[in-house]
Amino acid sequence: MFPKIRIKELMKIDLADGYLVDGFPSVGFSSAIATESMIQTSNFQLAGIIDSDKFPPISVVKEGKPNFPTRIFLNQELKVGIFLSYLTLEQTFHRSVAKSMLNWAKKHSIKFVVSSVAVKSPDGNEEVLAVGSTEVAREKIKESGLKLLEHGTIPGIPGTLLNEGNITGQNVIVVVFHTEGNSPDFKSSANLCSAISQLIPGTSCNIPELQKEAEKAEVVIKETEEESKHLKDSMYR
Repeated sequence: MFPKIRIKELMKIDLADGYLVDGFPSVGFSSAIATESMIQTSNFQLAGIIDSDKFPPISVVKEGKPNFPTRIFLNQELKVGIFLSYLTLEQTFHRSVAKSMLNWAKKHSIKFVVSSVAVKSPDGNEEVLAVGSTEVAREKIKESGLKLLEHGTIPGIPGTLLNEGNITGQNVIVVVFHTEGNSPDFKSSANLCSAISQLIPGTSCNIPELQKEAEKAEVVIKETEEESKHLKDSMYR
Protein backbone atom coordinates (compact mmCIF):
# COMPACT_ATOMS: atom_id res chain seq x y z
CA MET A 1 0.00 0.00 0.00
CA PHE A 2 1.40 3.39 -1.00
CA PRO A 3 1.89 6.08 1.69
CA LYS A 4 -0.98 8.58 1.86
CA ILE A 5 -0.02 12.17 1.01
CA ARG A 6 -2.02 15.08 2.45
CA ILE A 7 -2.10 18.54 0.86
CA LYS A 8 -3.47 21.46 2.88
CA GLU A 9 -4.05 24.75 1.08
CA LEU A 10 -3.56 27.94 3.11
CA MET A 11 -4.94 30.45 0.61
CA LYS A 12 -7.15 30.70 -2.47
CA ILE A 13 -5.26 29.26 -5.44
CA ASP A 14 -5.75 30.26 -9.06
CA LEU A 15 -3.34 28.46 -11.38
CA ALA A 16 -5.67 27.78 -14.32
CA ASP A 17 -3.55 27.28 -17.48
CA GLY A 18 -0.46 27.91 -15.37
CA TYR A 19 2.56 25.93 -14.20
CA LEU A 20 3.51 23.61 -11.35
CA VAL A 21 7.21 23.09 -10.60
CA ASP A 22 8.41 19.93 -8.83
CA GLY A 23 11.13 20.91 -6.33
CA PHE A 24 11.71 17.52 -4.68
CA PRO A 25 15.44 16.62 -4.55
CA SER A 26 16.52 13.90 -6.97
CA VAL A 27 20.25 13.17 -7.52
CA GLY A 28 21.93 15.73 -5.27
CA PHE A 29 20.20 18.93 -4.16
CA SER A 30 20.20 20.99 -7.38
CA SER A 31 16.43 20.68 -8.00
CA ALA A 32 15.57 21.86 -4.49
CA ILE A 33 18.22 24.61 -4.53
CA ALA A 34 17.09 25.96 -7.92
CA THR A 35 13.43 26.14 -6.84
CA GLU A 36 14.32 27.59 -3.44
CA SER A 37 16.37 30.28 -5.20
CA MET A 38 13.48 31.03 -7.56
CA ILE A 39 11.15 31.46 -4.56
CA GLN A 40 13.60 33.77 -2.78
CA THR A 41 14.30 35.97 -5.82
CA SER A 42 10.70 36.22 -7.08
CA ASN A 43 7.38 37.16 -5.53
CA PHE A 44 6.25 33.79 -4.15
CA GLN A 45 3.97 33.27 -1.14
CA LEU A 46 3.48 30.25 1.08
CA ALA A 47 0.25 28.69 -0.19
CA GLY A 48 0.10 25.22 1.35
CA ILE A 49 1.79 22.30 3.05
CA ILE A 50 2.37 18.70 1.99
CA ASP A 51 2.53 16.06 4.70
CA SER A 52 2.23 12.35 5.43
CA ASP A 53 2.15 10.23 8.57
CA LYS A 54 5.17 8.47 7.09
CA PHE A 55 7.27 11.64 6.62
CA PRO A 56 10.03 12.12 9.23
CA PRO A 57 8.58 14.33 12.01
CA ILE A 58 10.80 17.37 11.52
CA SER A 59 10.30 21.13 11.74
CA VAL A 60 12.63 23.33 9.67
CA VAL A 61 13.29 26.57 11.56
CA LYS A 62 14.05 29.58 9.34
CA GLU A 63 14.46 33.12 10.68
CA GLY A 64 13.08 31.94 14.02
CA LYS A 65 9.90 30.46 12.53
CA PRO A 66 8.99 26.75 12.30
CA ASN A 67 8.16 25.35 8.86
CA PHE A 68 6.95 22.06 7.41
CA PRO A 69 9.81 20.55 5.38
CA THR A 70 7.57 20.20 2.30
CA ARG A 71 5.52 23.23 1.23
CA ILE A 72 3.68 24.83 -1.69
CA PHE A 73 4.62 28.32 -2.89
CA LEU A 74 2.64 30.42 -5.31
CA ASN A 75 3.15 33.42 -7.58
CA GLN A 76 -0.40 34.43 -8.48
CA GLU A 77 0.69 36.99 -11.08
CA LEU A 78 2.78 34.50 -13.07
CA LYS A 79 0.42 31.60 -12.29
CA VAL A 80 3.31 29.45 -11.07
CA GLY A 81 3.15 27.02 -8.15
CA ILE A 82 6.17 25.26 -6.64
CA PHE A 83 6.24 22.09 -4.55
CA LEU A 84 9.39 22.68 -2.47
CA SER A 85 10.81 19.93 -0.27
CA TYR A 86 13.83 19.64 1.99
CA LEU A 87 13.20 15.90 2.31
CA THR A 88 15.03 13.38 0.16
CA LEU A 89 12.26 10.80 -0.03
CA GLU A 90 12.59 7.04 -0.06
CA GLN A 91 11.63 5.24 -3.28
CA THR A 92 8.39 4.01 -1.73
CA PHE A 93 7.11 7.62 -1.79
CA HIS A 94 7.90 8.47 -5.41
CA ARG A 95 4.74 7.10 -7.00
CA SER A 96 2.45 8.55 -4.31
CA VAL A 97 4.05 12.01 -4.47
CA ALA A 98 3.93 12.07 -8.28
CA LYS A 99 0.26 11.04 -8.38
CA SER A 100 -0.64 13.57 -5.67
CA MET A 101 1.12 16.26 -7.70
CA LEU A 102 -0.79 15.32 -10.85
CA ASN A 103 -4.13 15.18 -9.01
CA TRP A 104 -3.46 18.64 -7.57
CA ALA A 105 -2.50 19.93 -11.03
CA LYS A 106 -5.77 18.58 -12.44
CA LYS A 107 -7.78 20.10 -9.58
CA HIS A 108 -6.35 23.54 -10.38
CA SER A 109 -6.45 23.17 -14.20
CA ILE A 110 -2.67 23.53 -14.48
CA LYS A 111 -1.42 23.32 -18.05
CA PHE A 112 2.22 22.30 -17.51
CA VAL A 113 3.96 20.34 -14.75
CA VAL A 114 7.73 20.97 -14.84
CA SER A 115 10.10 18.55 -13.12
CA SER A 116 13.83 17.84 -13.37
CA VAL A 117 16.42 15.14 -12.95
CA ALA A 118 20.20 15.32 -12.61
CA VAL A 119 22.57 13.14 -14.60
CA LYS A 120 26.11 12.79 -13.29
CA SER A 121 28.62 14.12 -15.80
CA PRO A 122 32.29 13.72 -14.82
CA ASP A 123 33.42 14.97 -18.28
CA GLY A 124 31.99 18.46 -17.72
CA ASN A 125 29.07 18.16 -20.18
CA GLU A 126 26.66 21.02 -19.41
CA GLU A 127 24.05 20.48 -22.14
CA VAL A 128 20.49 20.76 -20.81
CA LEU A 129 17.85 18.55 -22.45
CA ALA A 130 14.16 18.01 -21.82
CA VAL A 131 11.48 15.39 -22.43
CA GLY A 132 7.70 15.90 -22.66
CA SER A 133 4.77 13.60 -21.90
CA THR A 134 2.60 14.93 -24.75
CA GLU A 135 2.96 16.54 -28.16
CA VAL A 136 1.97 19.87 -26.60
CA ALA A 137 4.74 19.48 -23.99
CA ARG A 138 7.30 18.55 -26.66
CA GLU A 139 6.30 21.55 -28.76
CA LYS A 140 6.71 23.77 -25.69
CA ILE A 141 10.25 22.43 -25.23
CA LYS A 142 11.16 23.23 -28.83
CA GLU A 143 9.67 26.73 -28.58
CA SER A 144 11.72 27.42 -25.44
CA GLY A 145 14.98 26.64 -27.27
CA LEU A 146 15.80 23.49 -25.29
CA LYS A 147 16.78 20.25 -27.05
CA LEU A 148 14.59 17.17 -26.82
CA LEU A 149 15.97 14.07 -25.12
CA GLU A 150 15.71 11.26 -27.69
CA HIS A 151 16.86 8.28 -25.61
CA GLY A 152 17.39 7.74 -21.90
CA THR A 153 15.90 6.63 -18.59
CA ILE A 154 14.13 8.99 -16.18
CA PRO A 155 13.84 7.57 -12.64
CA GLY A 156 11.85 8.46 -9.54
CA ILE A 157 9.21 11.19 -9.24
CA PRO A 158 10.07 12.77 -12.65
CA GLY A 159 9.78 9.39 -14.40
CA THR A 160 6.42 8.66 -12.79
CA LEU A 161 5.15 12.14 -13.72
CA LEU A 162 6.08 11.49 -17.36
CA ASN A 163 4.44 8.06 -17.52
CA GLU A 164 1.22 9.14 -15.80
CA GLY A 165 1.10 12.37 -17.81
CA ASN A 166 1.42 10.39 -21.02
CA ILE A 167 -1.59 8.25 -20.07
CA THR A 168 -3.83 11.04 -18.74
CA GLY A 169 -2.86 13.74 -21.25
CA GLN A 170 -1.34 16.03 -18.60
CA ASN A 171 1.51 18.07 -20.08
CA VAL A 172 4.65 17.17 -18.15
CA ILE A 173 8.14 18.47 -18.97
CA VAL A 174 11.22 17.00 -17.30
CA VAL A 175 14.46 18.98 -17.60
CA VAL A 176 17.53 16.74 -17.75
CA PHE A 177 20.63 18.58 -16.52
CA HIS A 178 24.17 17.52 -15.74
CA THR A 179 25.98 17.61 -12.43
CA GLU A 180 29.54 16.78 -11.47
CA GLY A 181 28.20 15.18 -8.32
CA ASN A 182 30.03 17.69 -6.11
CA SER A 183 28.20 19.57 -3.39
CA PRO A 184 27.28 22.36 -3.53
CA ASP A 185 26.97 22.35 -7.34
CA PHE A 186 26.13 26.00 -8.11
CA LYS A 187 26.70 25.54 -11.82
CA SER A 188 24.10 22.80 -12.27
CA SER A 189 21.62 24.70 -10.06
CA ALA A 190 22.11 27.81 -12.21
CA ASN A 191 21.75 25.80 -15.45
CA LEU A 192 18.53 24.22 -14.18
CA CYS A 193 17.12 27.55 -12.98
CA SER A 194 17.88 29.09 -16.39
CA ALA A 195 16.19 26.19 -18.21
CA ILE A 196 13.05 26.51 -16.06
CA SER A 197 13.06 30.26 -16.81
CA GLN A 198 13.12 29.46 -20.53
CA LEU A 199 10.05 27.26 -20.10
CA ILE A 200 8.04 29.53 -17.80
CA PRO A 201 7.44 33.12 -18.99
CA GLY A 202 8.18 35.83 -16.43
CA THR A 203 10.45 33.77 -14.19
CA SER A 204 14.11 34.67 -13.99
CA CYS A 205 17.32 33.70 -12.25
CA ASN A 206 19.55 36.11 -10.39
CA ILE A 207 22.75 34.05 -10.59
CA PRO A 208 24.78 35.90 -7.89
CA GLU A 209 21.74 35.75 -5.60
CA LEU A 210 21.24 32.08 -6.52
CA GLN A 211 24.74 31.25 -5.26
CA LYS A 212 24.01 32.92 -1.90
CA GLU A 213 20.64 31.21 -1.64
CA ALA A 214 22.19 27.90 -2.71
CA GLU A 215 24.64 28.06 0.18
CA LYS A 216 21.82 28.70 2.68
CA ALA A 217 19.46 26.16 1.11
CA GLU A 218 22.07 23.44 1.02
CA VAL A 219 22.80 23.85 4.74
CA VAL A 220 19.10 23.49 5.59
CA ILE A 221 18.58 20.52 3.23
CA LYS A 222 21.65 18.71 4.59
CA GLU A 223 20.60 19.35 8.19
CA THR A 224 17.10 18.06 7.45
CA GLU A 225 18.46 14.94 5.78
CA GLU A 226 20.89 14.30 8.65
CA GLU A 227 18.20 14.77 11.30
CA SER A 228 15.82 12.41 9.48
CA LYS A 229 18.38 9.63 8.88
CA HIS A 230 18.03 8.03 12.30
CA LEU A 231 14.23 8.16 11.98
CA LYS A 232 14.00 6.50 8.57
CA ASP A 233 14.37 2.87 9.66
CA SER A 234 11.31 3.08 11.87
CA MET A 235 9.32 5.54 9.75
CA TYR A 236 9.44 3.59 6.49
CA ARG A 237 8.40 0.19 7.83
